[in-house]
Formats: sequence, C-alpha cells, structure tokens
Amino acid sequence: MEGTGRLEAFSDGVFAIAATLLVLEFSVSSGRDLGHQLVHLWPAYLAYVTSFVTIGIIWINHHHTVSLMARTNRTMLFLNNILLLTIAFLPFPTKLVGDYLHHGGEEAAVLAYTATFVIMAVLHQVWWQYARRGRRLIGADVPESALRAVDRAYAPGVPMYLLTFVIAFFSPLAAVFATFGIAAFYLPSAAIFDR
Repeated sequence: MEGTGRLEAFSDGVFAIAATLLVLEFSVSSGRDLGHQLVHLWPAYLAYVTSFVTIGIIWINHHHTVSLMARTNRTMLFLNNILLLTIAFLPFPTKLVGDYLHHGGEEAAVLAYTATFVIMAVLHQVWWQYARRGRRLIGADVPESALRAVDRAYAPGVPMYLLTFVIAFFSPLAAVFATFGIAAFYLPSAAIFDR
C-alpha cells in the first residue's frame, strides 16, 4: 500500500493532455471562404465542448474521490490506467463527430463517440467501487455519508450513456445533444448530491 500522490499526479497529466488534444482536432482549408468554413464547423464545436466539459467533470470527480482515499495499491493503479486510457482516447471519436456529423458516416462516428462514453462511465464506476467496497482504500476519517454522495452522483452515469448509445442508432445528432445534456447535468450534480 502507498499514498495517492503519484496516482493523482499522473492522472492530472493525462487529463490535461486529453483536454488539450481536443482543440487540435479543428482544421480549415486555405483558399476557401473562411467564414463559411467556421460556421460549418458547428458539429466540431459541439463535440469539443461536450468532450472538454466531460473531461473536466471526470477530473473534478477523480480529484474528489481520490481525496477520500488514504492509500492505493497495484490493482487500483491498474484500474486507474485503464480509466485514463479511455480519457486519452476521447479526442479521436470527438474528431470523428466533428468530421462526419451531417456527412456520410455520421452514425458510425456517433456510435464510436457514445460507446467511448459508455466504456468510460463503466470503468469509472468499477474504479470507484473497487476503492469503496469494504472501504478498501478509503480513509478512516471519511464519513459514510460522503461515500453515499459519490455513489448517488455516479449511479445515473452508465444508464444515461447507454441511452445515448441506443439513440445514436436512430438519430446521431440527437445522441450528440443527449451526450451534451449529460455533461450539463453533471456540472452542478456534485453540489446537489453532496447535500
């Protein structure tokens, strides 16, 4: 068993890089009407904002939940790396949505995007439950009410992202907006569930 400092430091680096890579996915062609191109990049803007806000929320939640832990172990470090793998992958399906929404291939692009969120939500739940189960990694002074607040905050994630994945089969655009809605839902949820 060891402290959580290295886990947090490495995680913060991956979160920062993933969030930064999102903006590198924007591109325009020279020689064409720039204003027209910028307007038609709206799917990329939508995917960027959704992904950036989601990464930010996961970073906030990750920071909070790690603060409840007194220690970590090799299994937790492994689970953390798997979670970070999906976060670092997110810029790729974000670019797919920006490139293909309202063009040929939009369903496949949005399915890849929403599937990434489903996997991320499942892994985040596994990550938290491993730390929480039997208070395996939780600090002795952390009240049970704080753990229940995190449980309540995380509970809707997997079902909501699964729903966006299903919606993508019928309306890729609606699925992207639903994913944005989930990000908007989670922005204030930490304060709501903490009460």
